[in-house]
Amino acid sequence: MQTKNVSKIKPIQADQEQLKLAFAAFNEASEQLSGVYQDLQHQVAQLTRELALANGELHKQLIAKENLSQQLSLLLNALPGGVIALDAQERIEQVNPAAIAILGESLVGSNWQRVAQERLVPTAITNEWLLERQQTVEQRRIRIESSATDLAGRQILLVNDITEAYAMQEQIRRNQRLTSMGEMAANLAHQLRTPLSTALLYANHLGSDALTPVERHKFATKTIERLHHLERLTKDMLRFVKGEARRREKVVINDLLAELRQVVEPHIVQRNLQFTVNDQSAGEAMITDRQALCGAMINLLENAMQVSSPGGRIMLTSRLEEKHIILSVQDDGPGIDAALQERLFEPFFTTRAEGTGLGLAIVRGVIESMGGNVTIHSAPGEGTEFMIRLPRNRGDQS
Repeated sequence: MQTKNVSKIKPIQADQEQLKLAFAAFNEASEQLSGVYQDLQHQVAQLTRELALANGELHKQLIAKENLSQQLSLLLNALPGGVIALDAQERIEQVNPAAIAILGESLVGSNWQRVAQERLVPTAITNEWLLERQQTVEQRRIRIESSATDLAGRQILLVNDITEAYAMQEQIRRNQRLTSMGEMAANLAHQLRTPLSTALLYANHLGSDALTPVERHKFATKTIERLHHLERLTKDMLRFVKGEARRREKVVINDLLAELRQVVEPHIVQRNLQFTVNDQSAGEAMITDRQALCGAMINLLENAMQVSSPGGRIMLTSRLEEKHIILSVQDDGPGIDAALQERLFEPFFTTRAEGTGLGLAIVRGVIESMGGNVTIHSAPGEGTEFMIRLPRNRGDQS
């Protein structure tokens, strides 16, 4: 009996041990689960805080974007130029008030190409169009610039009404043409003044009863020559106005000097001046515009006569360098201050009350067109020399 009781006690003890182990394992698992749960709670709390921060940041960004959208909308509405937004199919998605004012109506949803065909007339200038409004006969001139298409195929058109600006540009062009015509008229008057006064001097001699028939014929011939010279100058100026090429011909230097002497000699005598021609050209000739070169030299000689006192000396000289022909006009007048020398070649700058300020500007323009240059050598009280340097045997083919 005792043995049986002992055998029963052992299984019960074993069961108790297993139960203890099971409870211990359960407790350990519970503690682990509790730790994991706490960790999860901490993570959830952390994520909740981060989500709240993210939501706050997104809210701020949304508010900022709304403010930016409002600012852009205000800016778009305030722009003086028209803005038209096109979708990928070139339908008008949006227009600002300036575009509506230019086009006359919104046209949202319309196809832009159809609108352009119906309302815009191309001009000779790229991106500029004439706009005809349907409700009025008013015709406006507009300029349209387009942006590059974005990834979605959308595009922005910038539309500006340039009617007044274009009219102002046209007015400026007309004023410029009038200014050019005025300068041309002054140029022509300056070129004609000396030959005309020479012809008048010869013509006055014809009225003298003391002239012999031979002298009268001589003065009549010279008068006719000067009048023909005036006619050629006028024709050359008209060709220049029309854009025709100037006439080029062979010019022998000593013949040119003889012609210049004939033109200015009556004025030299009238002003009681001494005139000397020093020709060292050795028969040299050049191909150039004879009338233009002659006119330039007359301008220089006329300047020399105007600054010279009675009894003064004027010298017209020609000489040769290796690659150039030198023509110079020298006087013993009052000379020119160094500060004024370069300004003498500016159009309309003059030191004389009766001067036009075009003579030397014309001289420089003519000589530079022939591939040459004009220099001045002068000092107060020492007279003045204007020197023209032209390429030999090249004329204006520089």
